This record gives sequence, structure tokens and C-alpha cells, in this order.
Amino acid sequence: MSTFSGRPSSVGAALALAASALAASAAAAKERESAVLSTDTAYALAERFNACDAEDVRNLVPNSDAGEWIAANAPRFDCPSGRLVETYYFRWWTFRKHIVQTPHGRVLTEFITPVSHAGPYNTVSCAVGHHIAEGRWLRDQALLNEYMSFWLRSGADGGMAPHYHKFSNWNASALYERAKVTGDWTWLTGRLDDLVADYQAWEAERQLLNGLFWQHDVKDGMEESISGGRRVKNVRPTINSYMVANARAISAVARRAGRDDLADVYSAKADQLQEAMVEAMWDPDAQFYKVRLESGQLSNAREAIGYIPWVFGIAHPQHTPAWRQVTDRAGFWAPAGLTTAERRHPEFRTHGTGTCEWDGAVWPFATSQTLTGMARLLRDAEQDTVTRDDYFEQLLRYANSHQQNGAAYIGEYLDEVTGEWLITGPKAMRSRFYNHSTFNDLIISGLIGVLPQEDGKLRVHPLVPPNAWNWFCLDGTPCQGHDVTVVWDRDGQRYGRQAGLTLMVDGQTVAHRPDLGPLTYQLLPTTDPTE
Repeated sequence: MSTFSGRPSSVGAALALAASALAASAAAAKERESAVLSTDTAYALAERFNACDAEDVRNLVPNSDAGEWIAANAPRFDCPSGRLVETYYFRWWTFRKHIVQTPHGRVLTEFITPVSHAGPYNTVSCAVGHHIAEGRWLRDQALLNEYMSFWLRSGADGGMAPHYHKFSNWNASALYERAKVTGDWTWLTGRLDDLVADYQAWEAERQLLNGLFWQHDVKDGMEESISGGRRVKNVRPTINSYMVANARAISAVARRAGRDDLADVYSAKADQLQEAMVEAMWDPDAQFYKVRLESGQLSNAREAIGYIPWVFGIAHPQHTPAWRQVTDRAGFWAPAGLTTAERRHPEFRTHGTGTCEWDGAVWPFATSQTLTGMARLLRDAEQDTVTRDDYFEQLLRYANSHQQNGAAYIGEYLDEVTGEWLITGPKAMRSRFYNHSTFNDLIISGLIGVLPQEDGKLRVHPLVPPNAWNWFCLDGTPCQGHDVTVVWDRDGQRYGRQAGLTLMVDGQTVAHRPDLGPLTYQLLPTTDPTE
């Protein structure tokens, strides 16, 4: 097994990279001493993916080191669904393809080949929130520290990168959720002023007199929709949900930093905007959150972005009937996944193909947001609109979409009936390995339900339906300085542990129950990772 190798651009970067790789490898080696699962699957699947890839683009971690990178960094996963396991490891395999070494540290790309709307090093800010959500489960958290420092501090006078505000973002919220996993609050509180500057910039650029925010569809990463277009200034559930979530995160981080006055200001901003957006965008007749047009009217289309308020816990408790549309065949349910607009709408799939249409085709970007919102709804709300079976069905359908010509694949968007990926011709080269969605976060925090809390508690709440599987295991998940393992073994025969659901921390069983219900454990205090 070779030592991890990269292509840093300087001696300093090389030393930092070597130290980071050494630390990750040492931590992984120590953790594997008490592992339930081996790293064999990571290596075997990496070899399979390598064999199907010409590797015409090679960034910091080449294919030859992919298996070792996954084994050293990612939690191990096992379940009865071979497709879920394959897709889980495939998404880590593709994630590391996007790691690029720069003079500012490592960054992540969205497209594997250069695109005209990118900034330096082919960086695009649109998918940063997805990158944080997915990458927070890796051992090497220096990667995301460097990546966010690039966005927040590589511009003029140490400020934001010039192209940071080309797209909407929920990055303050994503970083707050990341800190719950890593336990590294020191790094985050040290970026508080950067997050405030980001928020203030959005207020100056996009806030209306009524307090709501507008955005072009394309600046949300959703170019050709039924409700808008590339140049239309609509009030959208996207940017408004993001800004509520960012304000709440800034308030929480400010509170931790001892800046209570700032925390109060941003808590009030969040409350006011949440109330305004719910009132402005909820359509009581359609029972859905919709875009409010420049004319002042609501759009006549239900679109998947109407589920984004649930991603951040913003939706009103009485608005859960909106989720009926994910099981309605005339709504968002389709054979190949969840559509981005309701199928009954007369303009569904009428905008053509090949120019990034959001008029109904299935986008992993939207699917991952919708499933994140559904997972939160299932855990946090009393409702009977959707069930764990619905989440499980859609997650499996999402995994099944990761195929092209018999090999693992991820692209930009696909046909809702045939599952065929819709970017063809020259654009297909850029569409490969598209890094603009989550999948592994949906497995870890969604399906298996590993949910670290700010107060140091670890909540585990699986969404696997009670009768779906006899066994599964998520092993070696980094959590607040500890290694967390979740094992479900109905009869105790698969893994040789207790029958039932078992939570292990650093190799020791700390909680157990006979069924797939929630578990809670108070993690012991640990040294701050920054010390």
C-alpha cells in the first residue's frame, strides 16, 4: 500500500499536505484496531471505478491513491443493498477527484473540467454548501478549513473571493452544522466576522424594502425554470430560506463567541425573515411554498424548491400537506426520481434539453435538498404525510440513478422516466463527476441518522424502515474527536454483536436497544482539534 501522494505547488503546501495525510492515516489506523468493518470494500470498489475511468483529468489525489484516500478518510458502510454501498463509495471516489491544490490551500471544484463561469482554479461557489455537508464526515477537516478560507479570505485586503457572490449560499448554516460534527468551534468562531460580512453583502445586493430577498434563477444554480428565468428577479424560497438559516447560524456562533449583542441582532433578523417568507410564499390553495413573481403574484407551479424551508426547519408546522406531492404521480414522483417541477403542470419539460432546464427533469442537486428536508420532517414533526418508507424508496431511486452504460456515474440532470442523463455531446465531458449534490450525507445523517448536537450529545435516529433490512453498519464515523459506529443486526449473526441496534464510541458499546428507534449518548469532553 503506497503512501498518499499529491501535487502541491510549494514546499510549505507539501509539508502541510504531508502532515495532514499522516494525521489522517494515524487516526484511521488507530480506529481500525476496533473496527467492525474492514477497508476491503473501499479498495475493491476504488479499483472497479478506476478501471472504468480514463483519468483524463487528474487533480491532487490521483486514481492510484483513491482507495487509500477513502480508507483513511471516510466512514465505512455496509448494508444489504449493493447499489447503495457502491454509490456510497463512488461518491467518495468522485469527491476526492475535485480536490485541487492552490497557493491558497486546497479547494474543491464543481466541474471536473474548466467552465467559463468559474473563478480561479475552476472554483464555483454554487455548490459550497453541498461540499461542506458531505465533507464534514471526513477525517481530514483541514481540507474544508482551507477551502472556506479561500472563499472568505482570498480576496482583496483579505476579504471574500470576488466570485463568491455569483451564487446564493447557505454556507454559514452548513459550517455551523459541520462544527457539531467536528467539535471545532474555535475555527468557526474565528470566522464569525467573515460570516457577518457575507450576510451584510447579501442584504446590500438582494434585499427588498419588505425584508425579503430576490434572486435570478441562474444565481440559485437553477437556470431555466417554469416560475422564472435567467434574468427575472423573483422572491424565491431558496435564497430566503438560506438567509434565515445563515442568520440563525451566525446568532448561534456569536453566542458561543460571547458576543451576545450580535447574537440578538441576527436572531431577530432570522425571526423576522422567517415570518415574512412563510407569509409571502405559502399558497394555501396549492398547499405549497411557491416563488413570488416580480408582478407580486405567486407562481402557478409547484417546484421542488418549495421543500427547501424544511431543510432548515423554517416551514410552518401546519404546512406538512405539501409533502403529499412527493408520492403523487402527477406531482413530483417519477420512475427515475423526484422531478424539479410538478408533472401535471402544462409547462412541464417544455424548455428543451441541454441548457440546464429546471422545468421537471431530475437534478441530484434538488433531490439531495428535498431528501434532507424530508429526513428532518420525519424526525422533528408529528405528521402522517410521508413515512420512512417514502424516504427509503426515494433514496434507493436516487442511488439507482448513479449509472450510465453499466458503470457508476453522476452527472447534472436526467430524464424522469428513462433515467437517461441529459447532458450529451461536448458538455458531457464537463458533466461527468458533477460535484453539486450530497449523497453520503443522506446516508450518514439521514438513513443511519448520526446527528451530533451542539451540546455534545450524540443522537442516533435511523430512518431505515423497521422491516426493510436485517442488518447494516456505519463504522468509524468521526464525531467530536471520537469514532462512532452504528450497528443494526436483527439476530446478532451478521456482525457478532448484540442483536438489535448498537451504538459504539471508540470501540465501546455505549447504548443499545432491540429495535430501530432513537438512541442518545453524551460524548465525553475531548481536546479541541485546533489545540
